[in-house]
Amino acid sequence: MKQKCSAVLAAITIAIMFLTGCSTSISNNASADWAFSFVVWNDYLYQIDDEYVMEVEEEIGEVTVYSDMEGTYDGNFSNEYVEGTKYYSIQGISTEEAIAVQEDGKYRKAVRNGKYERNE
Repeated sequence: MKQKCSAVLAAITIAIMFLTGCSTSISNNASADWAFSFVVWNDYLYQIDDEYVMEVEEEIGEVTVYSDMEGTYDGNFSNEYVEGTKYYSIQGISTEEAIAVQEDGKYRKAVRNGKYERNE
């Protein structure tokens, strides 16, 4: 009898562990699983590159909206950089190709990756 109770208790424990492990919970505080870090400038998405640039020209904008929550946002949005982070044009490179994002006193290259699609 004792062995049968132990087996039932073990089966219940395993079932509870399995069901708990398979459950999904939705949290309002969950961050998105972005495919890559990016900024949006003038309605275009620029993917953050590993490359840093040395020669920037003029300031062209800044992050106006930051969020790590999946969604679409208005303005110069970023999923990586906080509001106020500056954008610059890169010497010798068109802004249609890439821009620079100020990061800790350096300038990180961001490569244009197409039009930023908003859910209207």
